[in-house]
Amino acid sequence: MAKLREKLLELVPAIVLFLAIMAIWQAAVSWGEIKPYLLPSPRSVLDAMLDTSIDWWGHIWATGLAIVGAFLLAAASGVLLGTMIAWSPVLSRALMPFLVFLNTLPKVAIAPLFLIWVGYGILPNILMGALIGFFPVVINTAVGLSQIDHDMIDLGRVFSAPKWKVFAKIRIPNAYPYILSALKVTATSAVVGAIVGEFVASQTGLGYVIVTSQSSMNTALAFAALIYISIIGLLLFAAVGLMSRYLAPWAEGTDA
Repeated sequence: MAKLREKLLELVPAIVLFLAIMAIWQAAVSWGEIKPYLLPSPRSVLDAMLDTSIDWWGHIWATGLAIVGAFLLAAASGVLLGTMIAWSPVLSRALMPFLVFLNTLPKVAIAPLFLIWVGYGILPNILMGALIGFFPVVINTAVGLSQIDHDMIDLGRVFSAPKWKVFAKIRIPNAYPYILSALKVTATSAVVGAIVGEFVASQTGLGYVIVTSQSSMNTALAFAALIYISIIGLLLFAAVGLMSRYLAPWAEGTDA
């Protein structure tokens, strides 16, 4: 109970700030005579979020699936490539220039190519999210696997441990904090990528809702979709945080 109370107290500043922003927002709309299509009131946004004429659950499901798929693909490919770079200097010299080149490409310009290559649907949105989010995982994985206390490596050599065993027992646990830190960045990047994919071409999803709301100047609907997108991103970020507490409690400052 003491820990729960402590956690709840930690949320008080964020809750107070949120309520203050809502109050200022409502006051600005009510007394500032701001047009609803420029800035809707919090009440109108809430009404839009609860509007049963809109298939919110279908849109949330489509976007959530794209975001989670993008995150998992970025995490898996990033860890694999980062491990390959740390394992072999030859692979590092071969892969790094290509990965840097890929990361510098304008991602929005690549989205139409995904439509040509894989067609319409959720897959191009997943690929877009993964493309935006995988690079930090690659770099942090490679750094985490490489920057390790040499005494630990020497200890493995003293016991004649093969390279793969040193990798599995020493290098990979050492890389956990680096990888998990990158996954927190990727959790937000996957959201951006998936929504960009929905902006380009999609018949469902929260990004599609935002695009269609522009034609009717329904700003409250766009705000409602943005809030749902933020909730999905926050849930994914929180899931990575929980995973960090389990895999690397020493890095999170928590007890195992």
